[in-house]
Amino acid sequence: MTGTTPAKKTATPKKAAAAKPSHPTYSAMIKKAVKYLNEKGGSSKIAIEKYINANYKLSGNVSNLVKMALRRMTAKKELVHASSKSTGASGSFKLPAKEPAVKPSPKKKAASPKTKTPASPKPKKAPAAPKKAKSPKKRKAKKAPAKKVAAKK
Repeated sequence: MTGTTPAKKTATPKKAAAAKPSHPTYSAMIKKAVKYLNEKGGSSKIAIEKYINANYKLSGNVSNLVKMALRRMTAKKELVHASSKSTGASGSFKLPAKEPAVKPSPKKKAASPKTKTPASPKPKKAPAAPKKAKSPKKRKAKKAPAKKVAAKK
């Protein structure tokens, strides 16, 4: 082993941990924008983008990211289209209407399984008689008023 040197291992640079963004997720920003804008006919994609750019420090063009988030949110029913004709990231968006919370009804105690009764056959009902068709009502003919004839003398 003369004249050979062991191969040096080259250190591979470790990937730097991706810095967390200083803004919330796009879905959270969009929900906040739609809630803040509170437009009767729903908020458009452009209005949502303007709100996000004005209130959050974002770099670059966010149009494509907002579009993808809108599509994802409508598929998950986190947002709904204001009109039935709109699809995807087009049209106006609203937050879904909150359904009224249903109060849980008091639970009834289950019957104790200790006493089992054999299942009795259900009594069968007699077949219902066919209904008669209604006959049209006959109208009474109106009598003509009696004419008074003056008796001549």
